[in-house]
Amino acid sequence: MKPWERWALHLSSLAVAGSGFAYLWMKYVLETDDPFALVNHPWQPTMLRIHVLGSPLFVLVFGIILNSHIMKKLRATGIPNRKSGLVSLGTLATMVCSGYLLQVATNQMWLRALVTAHVVSAVVFTASYGSHLVISATLVRRRPAVSPAREVA
Repeated sequence: MKPWERWALHLSSLAVAGSGFAYLWMKYVLETDDPFALVNHPWQPTMLRIHVLGSPLFVLVFGIILNSHIMKKLRATGIPNRKSGLVSLGTLATMVCSGYLLQVATNQMWLRALVTAHVVSAVVFTASYGSHLVISATLVRRRPAVSPAREVA
């Protein structure tokens, strides 16, 4: 994976996860004292905009990573960090589909089900992606350094 792909995925996932969890907190946890308020926090609409506008960029970058990293790792055997990667990949589909359907659903029952599916899959994705990064960084640090003499042989 190229460095720009790695950083694009990290930054886009951070923007989407951060704005999504901030929006969730503002909409469902905070309560306003104003009975006529449409939002619970002044930043709530901004967080939703960042989340909705940043998500297509995240999906695009994930598609690039699918080609340059994920498909190669799926074909390989004996990969030490496969489980967290597979969980991330599996929950992404639910997270993306429920997120898109949330924008067009009008039935209250479907909205509740989609919000639940979106939040649960987002929490699992964020945790598995985070653990995937931590495990990968640990594996890279533990990898023995290759000396120049070894490279030639």
